[in-house]
Amino acid sequence: MKNLFKYTLDNKRYHTYNYFLKTKYHQKVAKVTLNADFTCPNRDGRLGYGGCTFCGSQGAGEYAGDVNDDLMTQFVSQSQIMRRKWPDCAFIAYFQAYTNTYASVDVLKSRFEPFVGLDHVVGIAIATRADCITEEIAAYLADLNTRTDVYLELGLQTIHDETAKRVNRCETFATFQKGLALLRKYHLDVCVHIINGLPGETYEMMLETARQVGKLDIQGLKIHSLYIMKHTKLYYEYLEKPFPTLSREEYIALVVDQLRLIPDHVVIERLTGDAMVSELYLPEWSINKTTILNDIDKLMVKQDVYQGDLISPSIYIKED
Repeated sequence: MKNLFKYTLDNKRYHTYNYFLKTKYHQKVAKVTLNADFTCPNRDGRLGYGGCTFCGSQGAGEYAGDVNDDLMTQFVSQSQIMRRKWPDCAFIAYFQAYTNTYASVDVLKSRFEPFVGLDHVVGIAIATRADCITEEIAAYLADLNTRTDVYLELGLQTIHDETAKRVNRCETFATFQKGLALLRKYHLDVCVHIINGLPGETYEMMLETARQVGKLDIQGLKIHSLYIMKHTKLYYEYLEKPFPTLSREEYIALVVDQLRLIPDHVVIERLTGDAMVSELYLPEWSINKTTILNDIDKLMVKQDVYQGDLISPSIYIKED
């Protein structure tokens, strides 16, 4: 069966991040994860306390640099390690931990500007919350985007407000859409994060999240399963009252169904996450990333389906 999907270099049936980077930069590009010592509005009391119940003490930046080191030290130490594997690669400085626009523009400038024009740095990726985007911040990021490539990563996790409340997101889907619209007003590229397996969510609820995300004006998408990390609030909730979690097979089938609802121009930046193994409680199957990705590929081939084929079926000519 011939694969006619156009956005792949390695016979995938979805728009791979590898394809995006290779066709844009014509070389290997690696992300260097940084901890810029921010916090979140649902941690410090502005919107709530404790952060998202699934989030660990590192604010989703378990693999980011050491916050005790300055940003350039973090960048140099990690990029040198990557250079051993890919001697000629370029880099994206990835501000990953916590909410990286939760500060004044002056503070943001002090964090981001040192990476503009830095040798071998082709862009800056900024993980944040949609409710931490103001007009002033969006305008600054648009200016920054004229001097280096800027990629915004917005945590959504779910479109269902009842779930968001349960996990202490302290953000509604309507609020998310306002922040996204502000970023797109300034023509900034946005990648959205969603999580499968949040407590209380059914298969159809997770599918509906993908369906609604597929209607948004976004350029990228990251999907991963819920991780129950040791010593998080969610971990203690689970120990006290266990809730259903996705099996490996359920997750793979769900991701395939979700991809079919996402327009093919949207870059799929991730289909599994990188939980810190020593801190992971459940699901144990999520550790084996390569086999999960391979089995997603196999199921798409078996079903003869592609990213976006449920919303634009005429795009693909399927041949035996």
